[in-house]
Amino acid sequence: MSVSKPPPPHSHFPPSNPSSHLSLPPSSSSSPSPSTPPSAAGPPSPAVPPPPSPVKISMQEHFAINVCPGPILPIPQISDFFPRFHDFPITPTPPREKHVLKDKDKDGNGNGEKDSKKEREQEENGEFADSDDDDTYLGTLEFSLLFDQENNCLHCTIHKAKGLKAMDSNGLADPYVKLHLLPGASKANKLRTKTLKNTLNPVWNETLIYHGITAADMTTKTLRLCVCDMDRLGRNEFIGEVRVALKKLKEGESKKYYMGLERIAQVCVCRGRILVSLMYVTEKSSLIVGIIRCAHLAAMDSNGYSDPFVKIVLQPDMGKKSKYKTSVKKKTLNPEFNEEFSYEVPHDQLAKKTLEISVWDYDLGMSNDFIGGVELGINAKGERLKHWFECLKNKGKKVEYWHTLTQQGAPSSD
Repeated sequence: MSVSKPPPPHSHFPPSNPSSHLSLPPSSSSSPSPSTPPSAAGPPSPAVPPPPSPVKISMQEHFAINVCPGPILPIPQISDFFPRFHDFPITPTPPREKHVLKDKDKDGNGNGEKDSKKEREQEENGEFADSDDDDTYLGTLEFSLLFDQENNCLHCTIHKAKGLKAMDSNGLADPYVKLHLLPGASKANKLRTKTLKNTLNPVWNETLIYHGITAADMTTKTLRLCVCDMDRLGRNEFIGEVRVALKKLKEGESKKYYMGLERIAQVCVCRGRILVSLMYVTEKSSLIVGIIRCAHLAAMDSNGYSDPFVKIVLQPDMGKKSKYKTSVKKKTLNPEFNEEFSYEVPHDQLAKKTLEISVWDYDLGMSNDFIGGVELGINAKGERLKHWFECLKNKGKKVEYWHTLTQQGAPSSD
């Protein structure tokens, strides 16, 4: 008679009816075939133990064996792959730190401190090349400097660049080099080379000369060399820069440099202030931007003044409807504009928009000079973010704020 196996003492499954049981068939060699007559059997054999009873397990126990669902993982969101789709400010990830252990420091011979001191001197002197990391490599620039104290001239010879970062859709660039003497915002402090077309390895061999440079200037000035890409259809693009402290340059000595381009973080130096008003008009589904006045702008002309005007762009770019500019105010550092501009945009889309405001110095027949700028939007901080939120919250109310102009995020167009 078949005996059912009782469920385990701690089983979570109730006993089921016999119809849902699985039986293990008995072995074929456990007993002689019933069709064989007893007389046909051979001599009596030793007693064979009876076959074991069939073991039955419930269907629920059968399916419960070796079942392990594992941990439940969260479903990835699209914002995990595209952070720019977030509708709220995101803290940027900290920059990657690089710790390089040099072979000469591994021996523990006490020369590490001397080497680091030498490296700091080289970096201050502008002799360090940029990192060769593929993610940050922008190219290299070769140039030489000569200070002629007798004639008060600084000769800057731009030889060539190599391995520049591609900036155009054809995989090439139209590079040129801009020179700035820092500190100083006068046009006399700015020189530039000619533009070479469709190349990542330009050769200029062009000498630019600063006149009126004294020995005192050489102890306080820094030469900044920027490599940019010329773009006739849009604004020029910044590729990279190098800086050289002129105090290390000896009089009458021509010194050659071979330096890696890098993107040096701009210091938030105040370039003036601007008073801006924002108001959202629900009836017209429009954002009204008012450029009221500027104060204490940086002087860009040799006469100690500027000819300022203001550009505003609502990003993401919506074409011509997103770009406006004010009139030009002549010879002033404290211009009053009192001009308003309107953007037709739904209120729920403003959380994804950024308002770029930039102040420029107008030059007739030449490229305009950037003075300073500010960005208002959901990704801004401090007063800039507060101004944007108050505009979104108080529909129909004009909200005015003073904002500081800086060179951070400065357009690279001249």
